[in-house]
Amino acid sequence: MKKPLVAIVGRPNVGKSSFFNYIVGKRISIVSPEAGVTRDRVYADADWCGHYFTLVDTGGLDSQSEDAFQENIFRQAQTAIELADVIVFMVDGREGVTQNDQEIADFLRRSHKPIVLAVNKLDKFEVENTFDFYELGLGQPFAISVKQAKGLGELLDEVVSSLPANNEAAEDDGKLKIAVVGRPNAGKSSIVNRILREDRVVVSNIAGTTRDAIDTDFKYNGKDFTIIDTAGLRRKRAVALESVESYSVIRSMDAIERADVVLIVFDASEEISEQDVRIAGYVHEAKKPSVIIMNKWDKVAKDNHSTVKYTKILQEKLKFMSYFRVLFLSALTGKRFGEIMPDVLKSHENASRRISTGTLNEILANAVLANEPPFHNGKRLKIKYVTQPSTNPPTFVFFVNDANAMHFSYQRYLENCIRNAVDFSGTPIDLIVKGKGEK
Repeated sequence: MKKPLVAIVGRPNVGKSSFFNYIVGKRISIVSPEAGVTRDRVYADADWCGHYFTLVDTGGLDSQSEDAFQENIFRQAQTAIELADVIVFMVDGREGVTQNDQEIADFLRRSHKPIVLAVNKLDKFEVENTFDFYELGLGQPFAISVKQAKGLGELLDEVVSSLPANNEAAEDDGKLKIAVVGRPNAGKSSIVNRILREDRVVVSNIAGTTRDAIDTDFKYNGKDFTIIDTAGLRRKRAVALESVESYSVIRSMDAIERADVVLIVFDASEEISEQDVRIAGYVHEAKKPSVIIMNKWDKVAKDNHSTVKYTKILQEKLKFMSYFRVLFLSALTGKRFGEIMPDVLKSHENASRRISTGTLNEILANAVLANEPPFHNGKRLKIKYVTQPSTNPPTFVFFVNDANAMHFSYQRYLENCIRNAVDFSGTPIDLIVKGKGEK
């Protein structure tokens, strides 16, 4: 089940990006005293007191601005609000209520979403400065200072209390969901149409034609599936002012979160780009099983070693997901197209695979025999046993004498040992290390 979405909305320079960075614990959004620096949506997973959600930062909304980006910024925010489960509306407590704040409040009320009003920049925690914000009609204003880290706990308590309850059973309709992602014009919609065997999705050779994620049901071998076509993901600097791609990214991320398996489409006729790698990284970080599709293979000048050569390039570019499965095909000619669904099912089967504790510990014993665990502070790491508590992704818990003694290189070695013994191709796996006394 995808995580709930929390969107941060407000006019420029009220501290949205600083709040985002503080909550997710990383400097992801650009922080600058210059208004309007955040022009694209930024998102990251976060948690508060055991409640997990995805936090989305948006550009500042300013109806009076003549900035050519403002229309796209508004569309970004509109998309974030549409998909959000809770909205944090941030205002500047030092400046008081502005006309822009009132316009944004009116806009947010029409969303009918839970709204938490955050009054920022109250570095001396002047709670009385929040009173005027009741006139926005959005309920209690929460006094905060991101700079001083004041009031954030109470604000987050309100945010998580407004998150939807776990409704995984209600959301799961039993259909395997397949998201199709990739750069613009890689051939995603053509692949979807081939799978559906009919033109239910618009196909065009103009990059960025598909703006939103589109769900379509279909059957394969008598079973029900849902395929999700998404907008192309393009680097920020490649997004033109008039383009709508800049506000489509979150729909693609939402599709990845909802998917059971992801098809990552590359254009084989072009060099693998940083953005191709970044998109694959999104899927990997979401811990989703996947299949790499090298589309437009008909355009590649080939010899008997072409697939081997391209596979080696992928292995170099995608070192972080060495488990990938890859198909070389052409949506235009249909060559090797019949292999997509079997590979999708194989990746999902591997992600759903469960290994008995006995078999796992045999793999562990052989791994330790071949390569002893390292020392840490003069003490050798001892691995007592390993279990698999869950699947999708397959998750393995190693119980050890000292979790700090588990070096990342040895953990990677153990993952390779598991993969060498069991077919987990096409899916990430999680390794969790627990020291003495940890549950």
